[in-house]
Amino acid sequence: MTHVETELNSQPECWTRAAAGAAEHGSVLPAAGERVAIVGCGTSYFMAQAAAALREASGQGQTDAFAASEFPRGRAYDRVVALTRSGTTTEVLDLLGELRNSTRTTAVTADPATPVMSLAHDTVVLDYADERSVVQTRFATTALTLLRAHLGLHTDRVVEDARTALATPLPQGLVDCAQFTFLGRAWTVGLASEAGLKMREASLSWTESYPAMEYRHGPISITTTGTATWMFGEAPEGLAQQVRDTGGLWIEGTLDPLAELVRAQRLAVAVAAARGLDPDRPRHLTRSVILTP
Repeated sequence: MTHVETELNSQPECWTRAAAGAAEHGSVLPAAGERVAIVGCGTSYFMAQAAAALREASGQGQTDAFAASEFPRGRAYDRVVALTRSGTTTEVLDLLGELRNSTRTTAVTADPATPVMSLAHDTVVLDYADERSVVQTRFATTALTLLRAHLGLHTDRVVEDARTALATPLPQGLVDCAQFTFLGRAWTVGLASEAGLKMREASLSWTESYPAMEYRHGPISITTTGTATWMFGEAPEGLAQQVRDTGGLWIEGTLDPLAELVRAQRLAVAVAAARGLDPDRPRHLTRSVILTP
């Protein structure tokens, strides 16, 4: 079994632990009414998008999400939350250093022995969700679970759905598809983007992701026999049939969207295996992007 498989299979236990510990970290996570930005790179950026949409939709306060390199320096926030598994990513560290004297910052990380611990004002360490793999699975979803629980939006059903996602066979014919499109709405747009990234990283697949209502505005033109369209959350009315009419394979998201992401992670590993690829050694990637001056 690869590191990726071992780690993605451990997610129900990690989520349970993160949810149980959310109250312990409540004082360093965004308070209701604060104006907040959540930042990250790669997978962490997509988790930031999901968390920001959840927080704002729940009425907790204005919340934006940015890739760390694209943070708007002239915009004021009460708190900036940085998601960084390694604690060493250059863009995140540079941003935290810039904000040190102006904005309260919290870093959610997996490794307490890294520079992020001294650059952020507050830290949350999820060391039990750290990973050996380059391809992120459990740290990202555990960090999002922590933030969902902090917002009061996590339930035991999410963990049960994750167990179902791990135990249930993937839809027939899905692994053989040549192209994959992931769709989301509201907070699941970030999850759809992350599903596409997992497929690209682990299996070198042709994947795309869109807000579901945007899919009709051009992207559906690539859908045909041998392609798959996977919906995270509730689909817009009529979209499933439109996809089926093209001859494409429609995958309905029946589980909690975060558990659907677990299914997509499994798909990435399965497609990699079918293509003779090692998901623990993704092409051109390293565990952390550290740029030299």
